[in-house]
Amino acid sequence: MTVLKEVRQQPHINNEVYKHSSYYQGLIKRSLRYLSSGYPVHFTGPSGIGKTTLALHIAKQRNRPVMLLNGNKELSNEDLIGAFTGYQSSKVKDNFIRTVYKTEENVTESWTDGKLLEAVKHGYTLVYDEFTRSQPEANNIFLSILEERILPLYGTKRRESFVRVHPEFSVIFTSNPAEYAGVFQSQDALLDRMVTLPLDQMDHQAEVTAVISKTSLSREPAEAIVEFVVTARELCKSNDQVQGPSLRASIMIAEMAEKHDIPIDGNDEEFQELCLDITWFPLQTCTPKEEQPQLKEKLLDACKKIKVG
Repeated sequence: MTVLKEVRQQPHINNEVYKHSSYYQGLIKRSLRYLSSGYPVHFTGPSGIGKTTLALHIAKQRNRPVMLLNGNKELSNEDLIGAFTGYQSSKVKDNFIRTVYKTEENVTESWTDGKLLEAVKHGYTLVYDEFTRSQPEANNIFLSILEERILPLYGTKRRESFVRVHPEFSVIFTSNPAEYAGVFQSQDALLDRMVTLPLDQMDHQAEVTAVISKTSLSREPAEAIVEFVVTARELCKSNDQVQGPSLRASIMIAEMAEKHDIPIDGNDEEFQELCLDITWFPLQTCTPKEEQPQLKEKLLDACKKIKVG
């Protein structure tokens, strides 16, 4: 069970990114307001823009234990509610009188709480990451939680039929757009019960701060790497499914260059290879095949323009 009593930030973004961004400061303030009023928050947007990191950061601000739940196709009621997982037996032998031999044996089923039941009972902040990767049938249980504030225990052999939701329990959902592969269309009834906040790509300075927070690079090389990735992103003929290289691309280039002493210099062949290895594939997926040779040249030219110091 993933219960984070004290949430640490994801390694690629720290609080400095949010402190110096009015966009994120406003988003965090509004999200905490919704959560404190009993409304769940739903962050949606393309992969790599920091939805999960932001959700965990906001969850930490509530000063409650945090549980992370990852959506997946195989998620079931047993995973969420719990199940009887075996038996416990106890045996008592009574031979107080030598001529009388008595044995008493009791067998009881052993119950294990599921992640959702644990969070609901104790008032955790639940971060349900990529919830649309779970089948809608599994997510139906949240309808009663968010509306009636009860967790129904259907499908179990427990005596009680439901558990009341702890007053401090709250949920932060994250999801990719519905067009992404491997996700299910979420039911309107569930979306209607949450506040959905679409996330945009970080602004330029926020991306630079994120790269600096992950590495020991100074601002100048971090800015050069981010400017290259932003240029590569603009070369992508983006749509709802493909956005080109994300923030992760900037971080990967910075980390690899730092770790393996690769000069952040557009004239260095190793650095050119690094830039192409990390950004070329995302661009291929959003560019017609006949245009790819010219696009690769543009990408390489952008890398060669990088000069630091």
